[in-house]
Amino acid sequence: MARHFPTLTRNGFVLPSNIKASYEGAGEGRRSTGWDAPDNGINSINTPALRNLRSRSRAAVRNDPYAFNVIDKRVSNLIGTGITPRPTTDDDALRKLLQELWGDWVDESDADERTDFYGQQALVARTVETSGECFVRLRPRSLDEGLAVPLQLQILAPEFVPHDKYESTKTGNVIRAGIEFNPGGKRVAYWMYLSHPRDAASLNAGYNQLVRVPAAQVLHIFEPVEPGQLRGVPRLSPVLKRLRSLDNYDDAVLFRQEVANLFAGFIKRPTPESGPVPRDPVTGAPLSLDRDGFTPMVALEPGTMQELGPGEEVEFSKPPDAGNNYPDFMRQQLMAAAAGSGTPYEILTGDMRGINDRALRVVLNEFRRRLEQLQFSVYVHQLCRPVRAAWMDMAVLSGVLVLGDYAQKRRDYLRTRWVPQGWAYIQPVQDVQARRMEVQAGFASRSEMVLRTGYDAETVDQENAADLARATALGLNYNTLDAVEPIDDKEQP
Repeated sequence: MARHFPTLTRNGFVLPSNIKASYEGAGEGRRSTGWDAPDNGINSINTPALRNLRSRSRAAVRNDPYAFNVIDKRVSNLIGTGITPRPTTDDDALRKLLQELWGDWVDESDADERTDFYGQQALVARTVETSGECFVRLRPRSLDEGLAVPLQLQILAPEFVPHDKYESTKTGNVIRAGIEFNPGGKRVAYWMYLSHPRDAASLNAGYNQLVRVPAAQVLHIFEPVEPGQLRGVPRLSPVLKRLRSLDNYDDAVLFRQEVANLFAGFIKRPTPESGPVPRDPVTGAPLSLDRDGFTPMVALEPGTMQELGPGEEVEFSKPPDAGNNYPDFMRQQLMAAAAGSGTPYEILTGDMRGINDRALRVVLNEFRRRLEQLQFSVYVHQLCRPVRAAWMDMAVLSGVLVLGDYAQKRRDYLRTRWVPQGWAYIQPVQDVQARRMEVQAGFASRSEMVLRTGYDAETVDQENAADLARATALGLNYNTLDAVEPIDDKEQP
């Protein structure tokens, strides 16, 4: 086509024939006729599908063991016992005070009083993984309630913010997917229901009003996968259809085997015209039949020998097996489900056959790297940091923390290092030796190695010092004393 329009080609225009020749995926031929690939924006694509995706994802987690295991394992590895803060201030007394005050508040953070802050982290992560997103509302409390810091957190399901609310306000703001933006594109408020819109047992289910909540009081946690994305998508979205079909197939095979194995055998007898009336071979009385009128009343027990009448014979049942390709087919489909959900096949199924420790290490390293990305880019940034800032503000405003220069140095006081729970050793001896060699070679500090395990280096040092002092006072000699009192095993002259 370039030869037909040389002027357009020289001026920089790309003609359709050039597109098809460069990228086969952009072709419009016969093989691409049924290719449904809309070019709309991310919000135009996922917003109409959110209701079905959420409900089907929750149904899969409730009923499908593999879907449940995906969410359960990801949450346990993402949060574990919790992502804990470590203040970076140089003031030892202030750092200790902050840690003690935070420890007291952690047990009182839940507005529903069902768990602590780290349990709320797990609940948020489970909601994000299952439903795609989660909302957290900051609830300031009265000083009369006796909380360590007058602040609590309320976890809200995604349905509290309607994703189909699009309108303009009188102030010139725009509401998109239940989120209000100012003309500059900044989130200023969330429109929320007073109660869950799908909860029929709610007291105000008949009159569920939408209220405007300032954005400073709401945390919206989800993983954005495209620029400008407003609402989150469930983790199982790429594999929901596959998991449902696979579960139906597995259930059909299981039911077929169950029905086939119910029959121990079949008794064949001649037609009534060709022989006498069937009689009980023991008593000689006419054969007792079941309620259907033709099934003999025969009880099956282990070791039973049943006599048969003249002309009768037994044909034992030969139930079919699941098929020679059943294990391979299930494995292949579960591998696809594992890839689509971002979970290793071995963790999804628990099948560790044919895998050694080196291959397992590679699999876990890739899995952990992905989870670390989510830990810091989503949960630390969207949940932990704003909660810590609100907690610090409320502590200062309530007088629990007395910091005269807090307004001028707020950014300095808020500097915190968040430490997730450490990963378990794959090979404890080798892993510990490797970390020790890193510290001795100067590639990392001992504090960094302690933080990798999820603990605080200062706390470990204090506990070690207390243990050494107690051991010395009791006259005990442990290997840990070598760090304080070097022992020379050489014979002295």
